[in-house]
Amino acid sequence: MTVTRSTAPTSPTPVLAVLFAGAFVMGCAEMLVVGLIDLIAVDLSVSVPAAGALVTANALGLAIGGPLLTFLTTRFDRRRVLLATVVVFVLANLLPAFGADYAVFLVARVVIGAVQGLFIAAAMVTATSIVPPERAGRGMAVIITGFASASALGLPVGTLLGQAVGWRGSFVAVVAVALIILIAAARVLPSVPTPRESGAVGQARFAFAPRVIAVLVLAALIFVAIQSALTYLVPFLAEVTDVSGPAVGAYLLAYGVATTVGSFVGGRFADANATRALVVGAMGVTVSLLVLFSFGGNPLVAAIAVLGIGLFGMATGPSLQHRTVSLAGPGGPLAASLPASAVNAGIAGGAFAGGVAIDLGGIPAAPLTGAVVGVVAIVVAWATGFLKPAAVAAPEPAAHA
Repeated sequence: MTVTRSTAPTSPTPVLAVLFAGAFVMGCAEMLVVGLIDLIAVDLSVSVPAAGALVTANALGLAIGGPLLTFLTTRFDRRRVLLATVVVFVLANLLPAFGADYAVFLVARVVIGAVQGLFIAAAMVTATSIVPPERAGRGMAVIITGFASASALGLPVGTLLGQAVGWRGSFVAVVAVALIILIAAARVLPSVPTPRESGAVGQARFAFAPRVIAVLVLAALIFVAIQSALTYLVPFLAEVTDVSGPAVGAYLLAYGVATTVGSFVGGRFADANATRALVVGAMGVTVSLLVLFSFGGNPLVAAIAVLGIGLFGMATGPSLQHRTVSLAGPGGPLAASLPASAVNAGIAGGAFAGGVAIDLGGIPAAPLTGAVVGVVAIVVAWATGFLKPAAVAAPEPAAHA
């Protein structure tokens, strides 16, 4: 894997802490709409599905705008890119915080998603530039854990805050925290320049190579499997497990905690053997979905299955990132933005697949569909283990007269 190193001696801890915090606050902004969708719909005088489009806008911005912005900013120092993303993130979130109507909010969400995707790519490059190569997976896991923690902790806290002071108040809090992170980032982030010979077009040739696309397909499959069941977990718990009301929140919190733990420990597995970690992770997700389908009527077993889905699913995140960047070789800085796009595509595909399955076979068909996709993911994970980065010829030494 080709990794650009920081140009100055840097202590990894404060840099990784800032990158974690940045990922956390961006994840909170992304998820707040989910927790406050009813309040937003009423205040903006739109339907709940229309308010849900704000979630879709963020996802599309991340999936499409993230790689596009990464491509356009390839030649810039990653420090400047990271600072710019936080500035734009603050400005875009000021709009819903201080009175934007629905149309402006929708556009702002696209922008927020796009800069979030750019932040992920630049943060991954920065994290791997300040840690030893054998700890690259753990460096990547810091950013992934930041986003996972936003779902587990930031979402419920932000939701409670929004219910107490209004949904716009939650976005004011996001802006305030992001400003603090911007100040800290300006103080601690190191310079991580892109090599002059590593142009955007040259990177794209490696970043979109078939071997990289194969891992991105795997990322999408894993999250199709997860989201097929997770999207419809609440009705599954109500109909099959006979769990409703506040108890549902306990299941969702358990899932959120499991994703945080999984993404954190997944970094170590990525460093040890990313290809094996992907096979084990896909197997763990698949088995958990089968257990949920077969024994989901038991509340305890259902809880264990939900924990397994979150733990094994997010544990694959650092390995997916590690393999993508490694296989891309010189295209690593651009490729770093692609797993997030693949995951978002998988989330959208999983929600659709689970919905179709429910229409055909009822609520229990959702986790079964996820398990079927999971079996395919296991095979693809095994097959991608044979992929190797392309050999890159070293430049010939200049001839001497």
